[in-house]
Amino acid sequence: MEDSLLDWIPTNPFLTALISIGLNIIVAITGVLPSTFITVGTVDIFGFKLALSILIIGEAAGAIISFILYRKGVHKLLSKPRINQKENKFLLKLKNADTMTAFFIVILLRIIPFVPSGLVTLTAALSKMRLVAFSTASTIGKIPALVVETYSVSQVLSLQTEWKIGLIFASIILLFFYLLWKRKK
Repeated sequence: MEDSLLDWIPTNPFLTALISIGLNIIVAITGVLPSTFITVGTVDIFGFKLALSILIIGEAAGAIISFILYRKGVHKLLSKPRINQKENKFLLKLKNADTMTAFFIVILLRIIPFVPSGLVTLTAALSKMRLVAFSTASTIGKIPALVVETYSVSQVLSLQTEWKIGLIFASIILLFFYLLWKRKK
């Protein structure tokens, strides 16, 4: 069955693109799932340029839909969200910022790696920021990160098997040392 599914995907590029976009929306709504596998699959099927366009559309749509859902749901559930001021100065600033300041903070937070996307969207949804400003800032901020991620994935996919295995091994070792360092801290 797996072979028949893989044979079917490249023959339906429009539907495949919609699936990639839909998966990106689901990842954005959950706020915690990684989108790495979606990026790898999309780049593998479509190549760098087309995959980049599809991924930008998916990430932008996911952020917009998440913003709307978070704004509707969270305002009903929480009157005052708890944001740790010491650890999240930018997020607290975003929550209390005027529209123009919030616009630039969202761009900055989207560009900075390792800032959880769901947390940025949630905080923006709790702020005074309007949907159009958030959508524009979020998309502008995501583009540089997506270019780097998509290009990196396309380069890794073009490597020979030995290099891919070496990269996986090196990543596991780096992750191990990172976790060890985090535990000591």
